[in-house]
Amino acid sequence: MIDLHTHTLFSDGELVPAEHIRRAVTYGYRAIAMTDHADFTNFEFIISSLQKAKTMGEEFKIDIFAGIEITHVPPAQINQLAKKAKEFGADIVVVHGETPVEPVASGTNRAAIESEYVDILAHPGFLTIEETELAKATNTYLEITARGGHNRTNGHVAKIATEIGAKLVCNTDTHRPGDMITKETAYDVLMGAGLSKKQSDMAFKNSEEIVQEMKK
Repeated sequence: MIDLHTHTLFSDGELVPAEHIRRAVTYGYRAIAMTDHADFTNFEFIISSLQKAKTMGEEFKIDIFAGIEITHVPPAQINQLAKKAKEFGADIVVVHGETPVEPVASGTNRAAIESEYVDILAHPGFLTIEETELAKATNTYLEITARGGHNRTNGHVAKIATEIGAKLVCNTDTHRPGDMITKETAYDVLMGAGLSKKQSDMAFKNSEEIVQEMKK
């Protein structure tokens, strides 16, 4: 299992990074990104703190990455914050997409997709054809999420991304221990969204692609 969108107590998660990582190992994870909610006030603290947790990777035999999830930041400021985060040392930048269960500002999806510094658009809600075509062109990965509420539009995201050829990944958006899943459950999430086994396998390959890029 590769999970590139999770949260620790450095935002609204429940666990310190050490326990967060250890529990991921027990679920069979071989790579995890901790991507706590961030804006301009706290991104440096999050990145510097999570980078320290990467020392546990060799002992636990898991690839660990430190990043942020840009959350409820005005769309016009997303690119600037994503750039600052990467310059400060973030391995990965996720943007909190326009999920229908939170009041995310209109234009967030597009701003994330247009930014060269954003890797994944999380739970993008009712993604448009134009946004999906742009995600394909910019190589922005679109998330199929295991998280309740946000997953209401998984079917829509899977359908439109598949039709257009944009890249999908599967993440948990973990906030508490019970949110972590096995790879078998990830298959259930992907196939439950309407993807075939072959398409689900491609989503896992896309996650692997991101991991290999971060390890360079």
